[in-house]
Amino acid sequence: MQGTSGVDREYLDAAALCGHLVRAGSVEAFLAEHRHRLFPDEFFADLFPSGRGRPSIAGDVIGTVMVLQALHGLSDREALREVRCNIGWKVAAGLTLDDDGFDPSVLVYWRNRLRTSSAPERIFDAVRAVIAQTGVLATRTARVLDSTVLDDAVLRQDTIAQLASQLRAVARLIPQVAGLARSGPSADMGKLICDWDDAADVERLVTHLVNTAIDVAAAAEQLTLSEVQADALGLLWLLCGQDVEPGPRPGTWRIARGTASDRIVSVVDPDARHVHKTGQDYRDGYKAHVAAEPTTGLITAATLTAGNTSDAAAAGGLLADEDGARRVYGDSAYGTGSLREDLANGGHTAVIKPPTLTPAVPGGFTIDDFDINTKTATVTCPAGKTVPITGSGTANFTKHCNTCPLRKRCTTARAGRVIRVNPHHDRLSDARRQAATGEFWDDYTHTRPMAERAISWLVRDGCRKVRYRRLERNQHWLTVRCAAINLKRLVTLGLTHNGTSWTLTTA
Repeated sequence: MQGTSGVDREYLDAAALCGHLVRAGSVEAFLAEHRHRLFPDEFFADLFPSGRGRPSIAGDVIGTVMVLQALHGLSDREALREVRCNIGWKVAAGLTLDDDGFDPSVLVYWRNRLRTSSAPERIFDAVRAVIAQTGVLATRTARVLDSTVLDDAVLRQDTIAQLASQLRAVARLIPQVAGLARSGPSADMGKLICDWDDAADVERLVTHLVNTAIDVAAAAEQLTLSEVQADALGLLWLLCGQDVEPGPRPGTWRIARGTASDRIVSVVDPDARHVHKTGQDYRDGYKAHVAAEPTTGLITAATLTAGNTSDAAAAGGLLADEDGARRVYGDSAYGTGSLREDLANGGHTAVIKPPTLTPAVPGGFTIDDFDINTKTATVTCPAGKTVPITGSGTANFTKHCNTCPLRKRCTTARAGRVIRVNPHHDRLSDARRQAATGEFWDDYTHTRPMAERAISWLVRDGCRKVRYRRLERNQHWLTVRCAAINLKRLVTLGLTHNGTSWTLTTA
């Protein structure tokens, strides 16, 4: 059953005896006064539908601890050390000075219940409801979008390590195929026996692992598997396909050259992916996407995706809950034609930097030097030759290029120039013309950099690295982190309650 906090102060109440030591205007001082309004007893009631059993820790205490933990980027053990020893945390949570806190596993238990509930993001939603009640965003229609890479909490595994590890997992989860799964290079599939400097021996090991996985999958076809067992077997089968290819002899396998576009980097966290944020920045993990109001810095939406998800693909979800037209600011990663089309259909105005056009020949013609008429489905090149746009979206000038005096400025292809027309060409072309104006750059350079402020708040205090495995757990962490950041920002802006509603004194 759910526990509740008493209204009567105890003899050693931390707020009564030491409340004056907590800095005014801090999140701890705010929670000490208003945690019951943020996290009333009914806020977590659905997590404990039964009225029987031993009462849980009070919901307002857990909510307070979760917010402070996320705000300071602490682990469960570190957070409970603060609950036990930090007067500010005791005051914020309404505890007594001699309260020794609770076991860190309690936070795990509550997170699991929250994550699997009907409202897993309720802490973030509660803070967003406070923002809505203050009306601070009512007339502020700008939204800046940005993303940042968050490192995963596991080590990258190579192909061989992943196959061996997943075979052990399948042997543990599916006893019927355990004998096959354990028939590896060593008796217990522990240390792999291989001469790593011998390419032929490495190929032998890869062949053995892949063929073992094939045999296990064939044997499991006759079994009725649970969801967990099926997921483990499916992951094993996926690993066999992402990094290996047939060897030179029938029945042999070897490591494939190149990297699969959606490669799993570790079986310990199958949701993590390779991330190429820039040409020089190669990491593994996730990508946090946020939308923020630039003047106040308040985060209006946040989502976590695998690291190889494009910024433009996640942008729609960040604006899904907006209740009106917005001016959407983003860098060139958000400059796709499909996103611009979606924004226009949603009534939003895109102030997004278009990607830089790269000519086929340095200093030569770009696609903007071609007259592309999507109404007549024709393209005219700088030399005045006109060709139709095919059904696949290409315009082929090869028959005109051999005698063209402008060829050296147009293409280096032996056959000649072929233009691929984007399905959203008109919108992209308009965006490039818009970006050539001084008004666009004044607006963009004044507003767009505010996204970096929200990102810097998000990753500070060691939060550049996620603490959990799997996407769902880390998504929950991200939303609580954003809730804590917003609450701190609101307190800075003078958040208070007048007895009827939430108000801001300085916004």
